[in-house]
Amino acid sequence: MIIPLFLFAKYNLLKTGVSIAFIFLLFCLTHCAKRGTPTGGPLDSIPPVLVNASPKQNTTFFDENKIQLTFDEYITLKNINKQLIVSPPLERDQYSVSPQTGAAKKITIELLDSLLANTTYTFNFGNSIADFNETNPYPFFSYTFSTGSVIDSLGLRGHITDALENETKRFISIQMYPVDSVLPDSTIYTQKPFYAASSLDTTVFQMKNLKPGRYEIIALQDVSGNYFYDQGIDKIGFRDEPITLPQDSIIDFRLFKEPAPFAWTRPFFINERHIGIGFYGNPEGQTFEQIAPVTNSFEALITRDRETDTLHYWFKGGANLDSLKFRYIQKDTLATTTVSFNNPVKDSLVITKIAGTTLSLADVFKLRASLPIVAMDSTLVSVQNIDSLAIPFQMVLDENYDRIALDFDLEPNDTYRIELLPNALRDFWGQSHDTLRFKAATKKPEDLGTIYLKLDYSYETPFILQLLKKDRVVREYTTRLESEVYDFKYLSPGKYTFRFIKDKNGNGKWDPGNYRNKIQPEEVIYFLSDLEIRANWDLNESFQVQ
Repeated sequence: MIIPLFLFAKYNLLKTGVSIAFIFLLFCLTHCAKRGTPTGGPLDSIPPVLVNASPKQNTTFFDENKIQLTFDEYITLKNINKQLIVSPPLERDQYSVSPQTGAAKKITIELLDSLLANTTYTFNFGNSIADFNETNPYPFFSYTFSTGSVIDSLGLRGHITDALENETKRFISIQMYPVDSVLPDSTIYTQKPFYAASSLDTTVFQMKNLKPGRYEIIALQDVSGNYFYDQGIDKIGFRDEPITLPQDSIIDFRLFKEPAPFAWTRPFFINERHIGIGFYGNPEGQTFEQIAPVTNSFEALITRDRETDTLHYWFKGGANLDSLKFRYIQKDTLATTTVSFNNPVKDSLVITKIAGTTLSLADVFKLRASLPIVAMDSTLVSVQNIDSLAIPFQMVLDENYDRIALDFDLEPNDTYRIELLPNALRDFWGQSHDTLRFKAATKKPEDLGTIYLKLDYSYETPFILQLLKKDRVVREYTTRLESEVYDFKYLSPGKYTFRFIKDKNGNGKWDPGNYRNKIQPEEVIYFLSDLEIRANWDLNESFQVQ
């Protein structure tokens, strides 16, 4: 309809001598009359701006009890309890921050207790301040003042990595303690730091407004957020020697978890002839004893739980027992606990297969027992392949009495039938099982892949070379090959990576560090990237380790 109306108007206007300018104006008005949806303008991507601070930023001789920070738009505080780091640390009841919820243009900090004299304080808000409409953060905003005559101006920065894992946790606390003479070993366990900062959601950190001096410095995955090192719970990274400011400016850390200090927990009843004894730390070399009077027929066997920090105390004999009594060291005290048997239920022996229905050609067929196994008879066990031919095997009982390995040569694209007749396995009480039958199969070679890894490592230090899939160790080498080429055959399709451990003490496992003895964790190096294995693929890779 627009075009005909315009032509009609043009014809009549020209007849009456109306100016060409008027016709042009009419065209513009009609041509612009299109339907559309308002866009509302571009999104706001600008973070809030601080327009006023009272008292002003970097105030000296600070003696106020309230701070107000005013922004150019409405803001909210997000995750303030985790993001806000006050250095030197203040207890939660020594200050308050508002608004905790809702939106406002002002942040108010109320100081509820006295401050240290001649000290520079910093309130580091991290990424907690964001505008109300689009949640654009004001990154790493901090407010600083001094109760003395100067603002301390030294700084420190660095990088944090996990000593064992490929991924490093975020929100790591960096803590500094002045060293006047000799710093007690217990300081980080019992005292709060003088300076503290956080890596926030990164693996780097920066500390500002520090004064010259010598400091003990640690990095802490502070699980409870209390600024104390809780051994066995927190991960820690440390320097072998105190640092000195301003000489030191870049400090890196490797985080690891120390075993908790060893301690027993109270023994507890689980079931008939079965008591649990929990522990913290490493139980190797630690002892406890059963001290209740028992008959000569009483016997006990101890196994370790594979999932929890618990020892299982199994016993037999000693008819008519209704309790047992244990003695163990609890800190510096010799403790005793009586465990009464509460409605015991008879346990039966259950044998299950550990692996799935498909075995890798590098796997070993394994069984799991619900009760400790103490006797095996391989003549009552048979292994047959797809052609019903008997396959020779070796039968091995795990030292923890809970797993049985049937080791036989696996062929690709084959099926195996495993049969255990009654009395093939006997538990601690002489119980056996009914006839058990299991099946397992292997894949075709063309369904699997192989990695050939050329390792470039010139040092004599023992090492552990591990192949990982989703952080699970699939294969490993602990001895050096003359060819320096390590093959990882028969791998299922998927993504893998390598982890190299410098096994300094040659014990065949990765060892964490020890803060008190200033022992750093054994060094771990990861392959630069994931390797994707596809069916019927061979990969040739090189791994250079310095």
